[in-house]
Amino acid sequence: MKAMILAAGHGTRMRPLTDHTPKPLLPVGGKPLIVWHIEKLAKAGYQDIVINIGWLGDQIPAALGNGEQWGVQLHYSDEQQEGVLETAGGIVKALPLLGNKPFLVINGDIWCNYPCMPVALQDNDLAHLILVRNPAHNPDGDFTLQEGRVSDEKNLRHTFSGIGFYNPKLFDTLSYGKRPLAPLLREAMHSNLISGELHQGEWLDIGTPERLQALDEHLSGSQRLSV
Repeated sequence: MKAMILAAGHGTRMRPLTDHTPKPLLPVGGKPLIVWHIEKLAKAGYQDIVINIGWLGDQIPAALGNGEQWGVQLHYSDEQQEGVLETAGGIVKALPLLGNKPFLVINGDIWCNYPCMPVALQDNDLAHLILVRNPAHNPDGDFTLQEGRVSDEKNLRHTFSGIGFYNPKLFDTLSYGKRPLAPLLREAMHSNLISGELHQGEWLDIGTPERLQALDEHLSGSQRLSV
């Protein structure tokens, strides 16, 4: 199974840290945030990892190279000319690199201890989503999880972690261009084609300098991680 790390965003909430450095390269716990993802994916057995790049994108392949030092092959999907294509749009552009089999996608600006081991999609499912407990900044959650199925119902919602396993067929109807992922997922949920699980461990959306600092202190052992 191949994997994709979403790393093309502008990181506007992280300014001024991202004025001259793309968010995935911001250091935390002694190494760039994206390196934690690469190491996790390498440990889980992924050999081909696609990274989409946008804002200050040339810095990312310059820093990471071809992935040889982690025992993986890194491939880059360059969105610098288009601006940012959003999640679904970025995946559509990267499909030639991801192939025709299910693949993992993980947001580059999260931290978690979910192991990301490959998940086999069942029957006709188009996606398997990893949900987490609602953090303070998203108290109402995103989706409902009942008996392993994910829906858009309004009760008992959990937060989408930014980690998902996708069948490329999910994107068959999308043309090239800027596209968000959530409407596509909700459409598939209405046909009961999305499975999921609740990750009870550590997870943090690294969306602000304060959360980045909190994670850095957590990784140094001086602070307990809090969402």
